[in-house]
Amino acid sequence: MNVLFGSGKGYPPEFSGGVQSSTHHLALQLMASGHQPSVLAALFGTGTFGLKARIKLKLSRRPGVIDRLPGYPVIRAWFPWEAARFAVQKLKPDVAVVQCHQSVPIGKALQAQGVPIVVYLRNVEFHELGGDLRELTSAHYIANSDFTARTYKEKFGVDATVIPPTINSGQYRTPTTGEYVTLINPYPEKGFDRAVQIARECPDIPFLFVESWTLGDAYRAQIEQVIASLPNVCLEGRTPDMKTIYGRTKILLAPSKWEEAWGRVASEAHCSGIPVIGSRRGGLPEAIGAGGLVLDYDAPLDHWVAAVRSLWFDPNAYMALSVAALEYSKRPQMQLDTQFATFLATLERARQAGVMRHDSAI
Repeated sequence: MNVLFGSGKGYPPEFSGGVQSSTHHLALQLMASGHQPSVLAALFGTGTFGLKARIKLKLSRRPGVIDRLPGYPVIRAWFPWEAARFAVQKLKPDVAVVQCHQSVPIGKALQAQGVPIVVYLRNVEFHELGGDLRELTSAHYIANSDFTARTYKEKFGVDATVIPPTINSGQYRTPTTGEYVTLINPYPEKGFDRAVQIARECPDIPFLFVESWTLGDAYRAQIEQVIASLPNVCLEGRTPDMKTIYGRTKILLAPSKWEEAWGRVASEAHCSGIPVIGSRRGGLPEAIGAGGLVLDYDAPLDHWVAAVRSLWFDPNAYMALSVAALEYSKRPQMQLDTQFATFLATLERARQAGVMRHDSAI
């Protein structure tokens, strides 16, 4: 099958995050299985890569610009839904997977070109859909957690096959020196403020804050100002090799304020037996499971501090949760072969339904 992934967000090297990591991993699995993946994404036009793409786009006078930087075709456009026809002509997808930002306009544009679609529900930010999912009359659905599936069922009446985010454990499994309590993505919605409060109450424990979403200069300066009075906290930039982070992490801290659809960093950390202390928000408790501790975000600060200190200083408590975290990473729902088979089966159902609709219209 030719499988097109469509999103209103950017794609590496212009933008990276959990969705992009999962998409790339699925693309690699598709290629390894004899299928052809491709991506339709937003062009941001920033940095050296973005500037070159902007020039190429302007000179070509086409609605999108094509590169093969990740090893498969990526079409980037200012407004991906406006480049849907161009993408279909160039890539000839048998089925499309639309996800996150602007799923509705991208899905409608692809359906108008006769492409069957599967909507991959990866968060519960309804405003990012760009419309009402019920406009996608023939779509099939995948959700990344029971929480996500349940939320969309209640809101839009759609049924989704649940497939947790694909995690290639080999990319993340590493021995760890256990130097830090680590927070990845220090934004307010990810629990930055709560993490700072915890670090302030634990001056004898080193904390590492790691950039994931790009930090603008102004916000980076704000973070640096906040942590300047905390000698036990350091900030590091983004890295494509998360082993360099998990290889120094003893505890992963995920005190998210957000209704997380899942919690990819929890699943990544578990691959190395790293316990997670996180908040009871959205699907994050599903991701943490037996491999950590779950607290209400607005639980008293001393509860959070006690959880961190107990795992940091009690070797028996830590070892028990470390073993549990590693075992939880091996549960059937997280096995790549099982996940990929379910993913392919969903795409095939959508493709077959599209063929039947086409035949009945003739």
